[in-house]
Parts: sequence; structure tokens; C-alpha cells
Amino acid sequence: MNLPPLSLYVHLPWCVQKCPYCDFNSHRAGDSPPRQRYVEALLEDLGREAVRTKGRSIESVFLGGGTPSLFSPAEINDLLDGIRALFGLIEGAEVTMEANPGTVEYGSPAGYREAGVTRLSIGAQSFDDKLLTKLGRIHTGADIVRAVKEIREGGFANFNIDLMHGLPDQSVEMALADLSAAISLEPAHISWYQLTLEPNTIFYARPPANLPDDDLAAEIQDRGQALLAEHGYAQYEISAYAKDGQRCKHNLNYWFFGDYLAVGAGAHGKITTDGGVYRYQKPANPLQYMVAQESNVAQMAPSLLSSGDLIFEFMLNTLRLNDGFSEELFIERTGLTASHLQTATIEARKKGLIARNARGHWRPTELGRRFLNDLQSQFIADDA
Repeated sequence: MNLPPLSLYVHLPWCVQKCPYCDFNSHRAGDSPPRQRYVEALLEDLGREAVRTKGRSIESVFLGGGTPSLFSPAEINDLLDGIRALFGLIEGAEVTMEANPGTVEYGSPAGYREAGVTRLSIGAQSFDDKLLTKLGRIHTGADIVRAVKEIREGGFANFNIDLMHGLPDQSVEMALADLSAAISLEPAHISWYQLTLEPNTIFYARPPANLPDDDLAAEIQDRGQALLAEHGYAQYEISAYAKDGQRCKHNLNYWFFGDYLAVGAGAHGKITTDGGVYRYQKPANPLQYMVAQESNVAQMAPSLLSSGDLIFEFMLNTLRLNDGFSEELFIERTGLTASHLQTATIEARKKGLIARNARGHWRPTELGRRFLNDLQSQFIADDA
């Protein structure tokens, strides 16, 4: 099996407060989270992860959370110095860091740029102060504008704005106003996605009132996509829109079923070897994670993906892409055959959710994109 591109995900788990819709592994920071201790634990973890690479070069790094901008530029610099020392980063590697408008003041964007971050992803979610309050956010719409100004002054031309729609009491006009506000700041990339009520969140246990119904959500989606296209933001994934040449390389590696190393509390990794494709994860609790790294406790053994798991995970990722995937990519990334693909897609083709052209390229149909969850569920593994 040919080895796919390799990325690195680093999880920084603390937030000022936990948002009611968030199902990520994030924890309230309190007055003094042990940031330096955590960075040292990450460096220990990175040293062990370097053994997995066997000389492979890393093409992108993503610092996610949590709220990575709670860490100072000096701490991020120590982390990135360790990554550069341990791994072969390709020239021009994309290094993304998530930041929230309410926490950019913890460190200057220029400082993060000097540390080696090349791209920022700003968790705006909305420009409407009332909606931000309902979402449990600590910033205002004005904070987003200020943060983007500082980001540009800090030397970043490449940045993403994260934005939600389908919010409580949100009309079509309000959703489009949010999009227009984001577009006016001229980011290279916009991630625009519908609020979902995920298990193990406050919103799931106590859903907010007056969420848009299916018809209203569809109208918001259709009109918002038209507005983004009008301003040069081409959709390339279910929730990703980019100016020409500004697609997120790190996320594309996920969606094309590439490999990624993972460090940090609760981080999940995927690695391809001669023996197959493996998944692994780290302890989710930050304290337990730090103790495990400091004590050199044996990591949880990676699990080999079955053929059914491979098909499901490949489809879960690649079907998010507007352009779909080639048969050659399926064979290369899974180690399976074209006949596996043909068999796995029988029901989805019967239902008109997926189609293959004469050149062996697969993509969701318009119906499949509209009901993507239903399409993806056609591939849930039954051989686990």
C-alpha cells in the first residue's frame, strides 16, 4: 500500500468557559491552567510519535482545542520548535491555530506568526450579540472585527472565519447578515455550518427554543451558498468555502483519508503501515494525559481497521467533498479493491444517493448531498 500524506494534530484542551453546543474535548481553564506543564507533556508525546513516522515528512500542523489562543506566543513557539526538531516539515507547511476573538488578547497575532503559525482560524460563530449570548460565547461582534484587524496587522493574510447558522430565533435575513459581515472582512476561507445538537452537550439535554425548521434551514443554506459564491467563495466541502487557492490543506488531508499523528488530551490519530491502517487515541482528561506522558505510561495500543471500517471511514470523509473521489484514491488509501467499492455502494446507487462516471470517479448526487447523513450511513461497518 502506498503511504498517504501525513499531518499532525495537536490538541490544546482549555477554554475560558464551555459552550452549551460544544461536544469537543474541552475543559474550563480556571484561573491558572498548567500551560507550561502541558506543553512539556506534548513535547514528550511528540518524541514518541516521531517513532511512528519512520522518516515521513509532515505536510500540515493543526493546533486545535479547546482554545489554543489561551497559550502565549512563547508557549506556542516552544511547541513548534519541538515539532520542527523532531519531524521533517515540508517547505511551506501549513500551520493552523484556532483562536477565539475573546482570547486573542492573551497573545498578539504577530507573536504567533513569529512562532511559526501560518494560518489562523477564528471562532466567530455569529456577529449578532444576542445570538452570541445564547451560544454562550464570551465575545461580541465588535470583538471579531477588532481581532481580524489585529490579525492583518500581525502579518496574516491567510485566515478562516468559523460561522454558524440555524441558530435560535435566527431568520434568513439574520443568517445572511452574519455571512455578509464575515465576507466584508475578506478572509481567505469561511467555514459555514448549521448548529447541531450533539449528545453530551447542554443544548442536547435542554434544546434551545425556536430553532429553524427544516424548510427555513434549507432556505438559509441555499441563499447563503449563493451569497458566498457571488463573492468568490467556492464551496469545496459540505461546510468549507474558499477563495481561489486558499483551501485548508490540513482538512483536505482528513477528507482525502490521509494519515495524521495526534498529540494532546483526547487526540485521535490515524496511521498507515505495511500491516494496514490503524487508529489510536490519547487519554481524554488533561491531568491524566500529562501524568501518562510524564510517567512514560504505555499508550493504548492502536487498533487495526477492518475492511468494513475502512470503507465507512473513507466514505465518511470523502463524501463531504463536492468533487467526490476517484476509484484510484479508494484503492490507494484503503488497500482494498474496486470490487469492494462496487459492492459497498449498491444500495446507495439504488437510492440515487451516489453516482459513478465512466472514468471511475464517484460523487454524491444532488439528493445525496442534501441527505448526506443518510448517504454516509449506508456504509456503516457490519463486520466490527
